[in-house]
Parts: sequence; structure tokens; C-alpha cells
Amino acid sequence: MRKWFSVVLAATLVVLGITVFKASLSSSFSTTDNTIGQRQSQAIAAMHANDTPVASPAIKDMHNDSVVTATVTYGSADGMPFTGYLAHPDGAAADYPGIIVIQEWWGLNDNIRAMTEQLAAAGYTALAVDLYDGKVAETPEQARVLVQAAIDNATRLQQNVVAAYTYLDEAIAVPSVGSIGWCFGGTWSLNTALALPEQLDAAVIYYGGGITTDPAQLVTLQMPIQGHFGALDSRPSPETVQEFEAVLNELGKSAQIYLYEGADHAFANPSGTRYDAEAAELAWTRTLEFFASHLGR
Repeated sequence: MRKWFSVVLAATLVVLGITVFKASLSSSFSTTDNTIGQRQSQAIAAMHANDTPVASPAIKDMHNDSVVTATVTYGSADGMPFTGYLAHPDGAAADYPGIIVIQEWWGLNDNIRAMTEQLAAAGYTALAVDLYDGKVAETPEQARVLVQAAIDNATRLQQNVVAAYTYLDEAIAVPSVGSIGWCFGGTWSLNTALALPEQLDAAVIYYGGGITTDPAQLVTLQMPIQGHFGALDSRPSPETVQEFEAVLNELGKSAQIYLYEGADHAFANPSGTRYDAEAAELAWTRTLEFFASHLGR
């Protein structure tokens, strides 16, 4: 059992990483808005202007009736609970490695629940966190407002993911814990690793637009990292992804970073306009192999 005091100490290391994330987006997006959250949310909205979160047949096919699911409260901060979606294979949840699942900018919707169930079906106890405290967007404008509010309250997001880790590690007592996230959640999969640099056992990032390339931040990471990015994406750009990989390699970190030719931002989201089935399937195969190697099954 990992010690709580070490988690608290490690979590403070993510603060500078969050600052770098904010600065990187705000410096590359021109706007008359006053807050960093507004600049970031509009930058993300520009990437998803024509998208909808409507479930596609591909998402419906992802739901798995063979796993056990439940809505759980995994912690709280300032009297406000954190409630998420837990899925695991039949049997005791403690018998399987744990994975923190982090939403896209739409919120904890059907797509994220389906991906959580897919991870459970693969042999994991997967906890989808809710960074929007129960709200889910149905339009890009709603999502922009929600993601802006979340970014402006980054301290609560940090408390949220650390609480999810503690719930899996202590309340359920899983043998190991990893993280995975897409888009906004991809950035927060890395931020979770920065918050828990010695506790988290593996982290997977899908096209996180706010990934830091600062060696002073990345040097703290002790877990293996895997990243999936589209070569047509601009947030992050291929140049940023290559710099991210180069810094991790220079620091001697265990990193598997993939750029998918012909794929754009959100290529793994079946409900999005840029879904690329071939790239998404290859990325998912690599994800499961990575988790099996570093978390066990």
C-alpha cells in the first residue's frame, strides 16, 4: 500500500506543469478574452467546431455486457464529492490492475463509459473520473463553457485525479494503477503522471494539446509513457510531439510515442468527424499491449 503522505507531496509537483500547459496554449492563440481559461477553451473549441457527441454505431458496439459497472463516489474536496463510473470484470475489483480513465472535452459521456467498459473487458478495474462534476456537453459551445470552467479551477482537477488514484490504490487496493485520457483528458493523463510521478505505474496520452515539453517537469516522471498523436493535428503539432519524445528520450524515460500519418486530432473518437478507424484500432492494440506490459493482467 502506497503511503498517503507521499501522494500529497508528489501532487504538488503538478502545479508548475499546469502553469506550463496554460502558458503554452495562451501564447499561441490570439484573442481579446481576459482569462487564460477563455483562451484555452476557444483554442480547443476551434478543433471541435463541427463535432457532436452523438453516439455512433461504433460506440454502441463498444458497450460490454460482460463487465460489472457502477456509479461510485471516489473522494471529495471542499465538501464537494467526486463521482465517476467504475467498470471491472466479474469478480472482485481488487483482483485486477486499475486504470484512471479521463474524459474528452465533452465530459463523462457514453463514449467514455464505453471505453471504460472496454478496458474492463480487457482485464482492468477502470474508473472514469468526472472533471465536470456531473455536467455533460451536447454542443461545442456547452463544451467550451465547461472546459473553460474546469481549466480555471485546475486545483480541483488535480484533487480529482489524485482522489481517483487513492480510491483505486487504497479503497479497492488494486495491484497497480495507470491512466489514460483523450484530448483534454490526454493532457490530464500527463498531468496525473506529473501529480503522481513516483506512484502512477503507467500513463497513456491520446492527442493531449497541452502536453509540456519542459525537461524540468518531465524529469520527475518515473513511469513509462505512451502517446498517440495525429500527424495532421495542430494541437499538439507533430513538431511539439517530436520535441516531447526527444525530451523524454534525453531524460532517459521509458516512452513510446506514435504519430499516425493521415490522422487528425480526435482520430480515436468514433462519434467525431475525424474518426480514423485504422489508426484508432492500431492505437488501441498498442494501448492494451502497453498496459499489459506495465500493469499486468
